[in-house]
Amino acid sequence: MGYDVHRLVPGRELWMGGIKLDYELGLLGHSDADVLLHAVCDAILGAANMRDIGYHFPDTAAETEGMDSKVILQKTIALIATKGYHLVNIDATICAERPKMNPHIPAMQQCMAAVIGCDADCISIKATTTEKLGFTGREEGISAYAVALIEKD
Repeated sequence: MGYDVHRLVPGRELWMGGIKLDYELGLLGHSDADVLLHAVCDAILGAANMRDIGYHFPDTAAETEGMDSKVILQKTIALIATKGYHLVNIDATICAERPKMNPHIPAMQQCMAAVIGCDADCISIKATTTEKLGFTGREEGISAYAVALIEKD
C-alpha cells in the first residue's frame, strides 16, 4: 500500500498520473510532485519489501530535484525486477476537491501502462473528494492512495 500528499501552490504545474493537467495551482515537491505516481511507487516497492521512494529517490538529492515521476515509476519497476517480480495490477484513489480528475483518468491509465509496460486494464484509478473536510476539502493539497499486486516471474 502506498500513500502520498502534496500541498497545492501557485507557480507550479499540476502533474497527476504522468500527465499535465491544466489548472491554476500545482503541487509543491522536490520532484514534479505527482502524488498518484508517488503513491503507486510506494505501493509497488512495499509489496516487494524494498522500502519506499524516499529511500530510493531522496528529496535531498540534487539528481531527483525536478524529476519527472514517470522516471521514478520506470525505475521502480526495474528495481522490483531485480528481485524477480513484475506488476500484476494497481488500484489507486486520488483525493481532490478540484480539479475534477475523472475526465483525465483514461489518459492517466494509458500513460502509466506505457511507462510500466502493461495493459491499461491492469491500472485502476478512482477519484473522490473529501466532502470539503480536512486539508483536501479546503483545497490546500491533494493526496493519493494505491495498492499494488506483484508476483514472482
